[in-house]
Amino acid sequence: MKVLKVFFLLFPAIIFLSCETNIADLVIQNGMVYTVDEFKPTAEAVAVKNGKIMAVGTVNNMRSLIGKNTEVLDLKGATMVPGLIEGHGHFMGLGYAKMRLDLLSVSSYNELVDMVAAAVKETEPGEWILGRGWHQSKWSPASSPLVKGFQTHQKLSEISPDNPVWLTHASGHAGFANAKAMKIAGVTAESEFGFGGEIIKDLQGNPTGIFNERAQGLINRHVPAQSDDNNDKALKLAVQACLENGITSFQDAGSGRSSIATYRKAIKDNNLKIRLYVMLTSRDTVLLQDWYRNGPEIGTGNDYLTIRSIKLNADGALGSRGAWLLEEYIDRPGHFGMATQSMEYVYDVAKNGLNSGFQVNTHAIGDRANREVLDQYEKVFKMNPNKAKDHRWRIEHAQHIDPADIPRFGQMRVIAAIQAIHMSSDRPWAINRLGGKRIVDGAYVWRDLMDTGAVLVNGTDAPVEPIDPIASIYASVTRRTLSGIPKNGYEPKQKMTRLEALKSYTINAAFGAFEENIKGSIEIGKYADFTVLSQNIITVPENFLLDTKILYTIVNGKIVYQAK
Repeated sequence: MKVLKVFFLLFPAIIFLSCETNIADLVIQNGMVYTVDEFKPTAEAVAVKNGKIMAVGTVNNMRSLIGKNTEVLDLKGATMVPGLIEGHGHFMGLGYAKMRLDLLSVSSYNELVDMVAAAVKETEPGEWILGRGWHQSKWSPASSPLVKGFQTHQKLSEISPDNPVWLTHASGHAGFANAKAMKIAGVTAESEFGFGGEIIKDLQGNPTGIFNERAQGLINRHVPAQSDDNNDKALKLAVQACLENGITSFQDAGSGRSSIATYRKAIKDNNLKIRLYVMLTSRDTVLLQDWYRNGPEIGTGNDYLTIRSIKLNADGALGSRGAWLLEEYIDRPGHFGMATQSMEYVYDVAKNGLNSGFQVNTHAIGDRANREVLDQYEKVFKMNPNKAKDHRWRIEHAQHIDPADIPRFGQMRVIAAIQAIHMSSDRPWAINRLGGKRIVDGAYVWRDLMDTGAVLVNGTDAPVEPIDPIASIYASVTRRTLSGIPKNGYEPKQKMTRLEALKSYTINAAFGAFEENIKGSIEIGKYADFTVLSQNIITVPENFLLDTKILYTIVNGKIVYQAK
């Protein structure tokens, strides 16, 4: 009788607890939900509990899941998609770019000089002035004089005699220094640079201020090191930029000890509001040896930090003429670009990476770089086929590929991590580098890659480009510049469909990081990471795509950004 009495006393509590387990923390409803789930591609509503998706369906399905403490978000007809994933960017670089002169919108050399002159007035003599974002091929009128396609430092040096100035190219693959910075670095007419870089000089042999690829290190090593406080500030700025642009996860293309320490501290301090998938920089050989011994780190801090890949750097950028080509540059005869890491090193890291359980992701822009990297990958796969069964190795950018090598991506199951916005920004001048035939046959060939079996991951390469997924999706499906040129797009047969573009920013990106089981689509059991858009990017006319705004960014079931 005592047992029965206790049971009847507890029975209401048992019923209450049972009901509570079926009550959602958050219900999002009354919108168009694109799940990117092949079995249930659309829905009206989603329920969330403990940071994960507990139900996907209709508004009626959700009624029984709403309790007195459930937060209900009425989409009011807006569109929700899985949380957008930046497939290739530089997270700390994104933050630091916001702490320096922003030169992305500079349209002429004179405008750049004026911007630096204004900064000089606000800076103490002797202090460094840093900036990023200039691109000489986008200037109108072109700078004069030009040496090997670049401006010279004289105008810049005249307005900054007492401040060292160091301005990084938009691509990150070249830098522009004034006379003061070159003096501090000890760079003179006698200075030379060997493998993987170039000091651009005029006909008299004098440095012009342009340092290409690895030669940037001659100046960089004299720039004052960043403090922990600055790292923390840069991280917060990068997080905010991501949230404002609907980015819930970020694949960080090449980080070292300092950045990783900053990420760990941010988790501890609850400042890392998005999920990071980190590629270790291959420029630090001691760092790699440490990670080879210890192996990957997966899912730290409730899957806010994963470190399981290595970033290699095979060549430079097309804008700086550092991309490694099979044939010479049209606008610089006799020049083929350059390898920035030897293929022996690429092979060595690839072999050690595979044996230690790491994904290997290699920057390759030029057609020769893509071929050489595929060759090294192929050798490693054949040497250890068991470990290569589900490697998901990537080529980052895969921008210009010889037609003979396009099918190799699908055949070898190598992921092409492209940035569609590069086509939009670069295509108007890229034809001057490569010529019409190479552009048509092998540049930005997304459709050819997909049709031959490759998986495409999309992104922006921020801060090389603004971290705006809508602009990159627009470029993916229209192949136009952001000003709408040309009407039918450049090489329109290479366009993606709307759904392909969305997948490249969601489930494909998750797959490219071995995370498709926890994110990338709106399915029960996955993390409640969502991006809410002001309009339907699948159906809205192309001319209105760029008008799309981010209304909400939701990470782990929490609204972390809301448009004002």
